[in-house]
Amino acid sequence: MNTVTRPRILVVGAGFAGVECVRRLERKLSPDEADVTLVTPFAYQLYLPLLPQVASGVLTPQSIAVSLRRSKKYRTRIIPGGAIGVDLKSKVCVIRTITDQIVNEPYDYIVLAPGSITRTFDIPGLTEHAFGMKTLAEAAYVRDHVISQLDLADASQDPAERASRLQFVVVGGGYAGTETAACLQRLTHAAVKRYPRLDPGLIKWHLIDIAPKLMPELGEKLGSSAQEILRRRGIEISLGVSIAKAGPEEVTFTDGRVIPTRTLIWTAGVVASPLIATLGAETVKGRLVVAPEMNLPGDDGVFALGDSAAVPDLAKGDDSAMCPPTAQHALRQGKHVADNVIATLRGQARKPYVHKDLGLVVDLGGTDAVSKPLGIELRGLPAQAVARGYHWSALRTNVAKTRVMTNWLLNAVAGDDFVRTGFQARKAARLKDFEYTDAYLTPEQVRAHVEGTARQE
Repeated sequence: MNTVTRPRILVVGAGFAGVECVRRLERKLSPDEADVTLVTPFAYQLYLPLLPQVASGVLTPQSIAVSLRRSKKYRTRIIPGGAIGVDLKSKVCVIRTITDQIVNEPYDYIVLAPGSITRTFDIPGLTEHAFGMKTLAEAAYVRDHVISQLDLADASQDPAERASRLQFVVVGGGYAGTETAACLQRLTHAAVKRYPRLDPGLIKWHLIDIAPKLMPELGEKLGSSAQEILRRRGIEISLGVSIAKAGPEEVTFTDGRVIPTRTLIWTAGVVASPLIATLGAETVKGRLVVAPEMNLPGDDGVFALGDSAAVPDLAKGDDSAMCPPTAQHALRQGKHVADNVIATLRGQARKPYVHKDLGLVVDLGGTDAVSKPLGIELRGLPAQAVARGYHWSALRTNVAKTRVMTNWLLNAVAGDDFVRTGFQARKAARLKDFEYTDAYLTPEQVRAHVEGTARQE
């Protein structure tokens, strides 16, 4: 009896790029044309730009975690786990499930959208004592931690301990770091009014970055406006400065200052997922080199996009320019890769990816924001309207839009609440505990595992 096997399309990662790719594949492919599988540890798409608002309690965690299973038409098979290696020769992806089982998933076409991880450096104590802001769990955990510092400072009889618990350090002057510092500073500023034993003057927020400017992509004027807003709120900004070492109760800056603190939040950039290194293919700054059509040069069955791919930015007219790792590009690349996978499947020509950046938005909480839509510089309420309007419209489902809008309205009317939700466990969790960066295999381990499994079968 003849058995007809449908082509197998494997998508790795459920971020902006991966989910947009899967959704478009479902819409444009008939069920008998291909089987689609998605590898992700969580069956939701995280709207990453709004994480600082989850950390500050403006939004609930559920509101920015968009379920992948809401659609009744959804036919993609989900493997709950993370890809830890890819054998291009055997066309096998090695996956570690959420129960730590190692499984092999064969494919005919693979779309690599594993995203990025927090970039760290060899700084003593950093991974042991710093928090990140890259996952939903981290945002919820940081919120609990910050509120617990107020609780513990209020209960403490030791002036030195109280002072250290009320100082907070955020490293990274990009969008994530700036918005995190801005949103959490607003939280502590509002919360301290409920702690009559605490001196509001003891609460100090530090935002530091090794770069000479805050968010240089915004331009000189808007960048200066953002700095002025933060400084007016009392956030101390130090540029040209980083961390020399980190401890459980203090942080040493590279300019020699020692800041007593129990809270170090590290948002100093991202790097491509370690999965890319398992391929043994050419990379640029850790990102997989791909053609303008986003396929691996010389391999029509491998596509990569998003934060982990060095996608040529043809809109800039510069041969060396790469698309920045932004949600705006990832969303459009996801749809474009799906079209190119379908074109390859049907023997049609693939098209290069071209997209001109539409602008930038930075939500600093309350009525404070700076935005640059289509090159137009905005500040204050107009900028806030553009920033929140952009984020709201980018949410994929009406349920998510309703939840986010309801949260914003409730926060505007009722203000903040200062409840710890229980994520704060007795055992502290830090940067190294959330992203599982030690789970990946080397290219040699991937090959040995695939060959060993094949012999057993």
